[in-house]
Amino acid sequence: MTKPVRVTLPETGAAGALRDTAVSHIGFRVPDVPAAVQFYATVLGLVVQDELPDGGARLGWGTGHHVVDLIPGEKALDHIAFEVRDAGGLDAIAARLSSCTELDESYVDHPLGKVRGISTTDPDGNTVHFHSAVYRQGENAADTGRRPIKYQHVTLATSDVARMAEFYVGTVGFRISDQLADGGFAWLRSNRDHHTLAVVGSGQRGLDHYSYDLAEWEDFKAWCDRLTDIGVDVVWGPGRHGPGNNLFVFFDDPAGNHIELSAEMEKFHDDRVEYVPRRWEPVPNSVNLWGGQLAKWRHTSEGK
Repeated sequence: MTKPVRVTLPETGAAGALRDTAVSHIGFRVPDVPAAVQFYATVLGLVVQDELPDGGARLGWGTGHHVVDLIPGEKALDHIAFEVRDAGGLDAIAARLSSCTELDESYVDHPLGKVRGISTTDPDGNTVHFHSAVYRQGENAADTGRRPIKYQHVTLATSDVARMAEFYVGTVGFRISDQLADGGFAWLRSNRDHHTLAVVGSGQRGLDHYSYDLAEWEDFKAWCDRLTDIGVDVVWGPGRHGPGNNLFVFFDDPAGNHIELSAEMEKFHDDRVEYVPRRWEPVPNSVNLWGGQLAKWRHTSEGK
């Protein structure tokens, strides 16, 4: 019998330096910008807040910092971004990075005070923005049965989870909340939420999925009914993840990007207790506690 692979992802370097940092915006290259704009307006309630060059569109909740950039092109992840509210956090990240550039201030719309931002690339070549505080008053302002509360996390696909985790933990300053015991999936936190970033070893690069918050279980029934009514297939869920303990449902945008709706995510209190990263068995029932059903793109190394 083959011995199961077991890998412990280390927390080294700057691990835990970030405690007040959250995802802020995300950019996609999509082949049909108008179709994507219509989808995001109809399904998620995001509206055009600005026009981008070459027919692109910047979407948000109608007020406050934007959420999504849609850029014409073949399907791809263009960039991800984090709002850093930790005191001295931006300067500290910049000092730890081997290379970064000043971020174009146009990305930091609705700034809270002086605008500051940096741009870098992670080990997979994904463009990552880190920027100063912004107004986010468009969040938490809607019927959560029809519009999400906020954009909450992003999960990146990779062929090397250990290298990506080392960058985001050891260099940037995230902490590991959970991992699969084979090292094939890691959930990273930068505030009280169980994860604001995750990395999964799918063999691909770029986006695996990104997620919006709902409020409670009752919202999921309303959303699944409404998605069905407007012809959007639920492609995974409802279910509950083991890591994070959050409820979930997934559907796709017109370009094929996987979108998650989530609620009841576990909270961490690093200012009051010392946590040790947990290692979940790499089986379907860890990823989905409710029977182990997986999406066609999600796989585990054991328990198939």
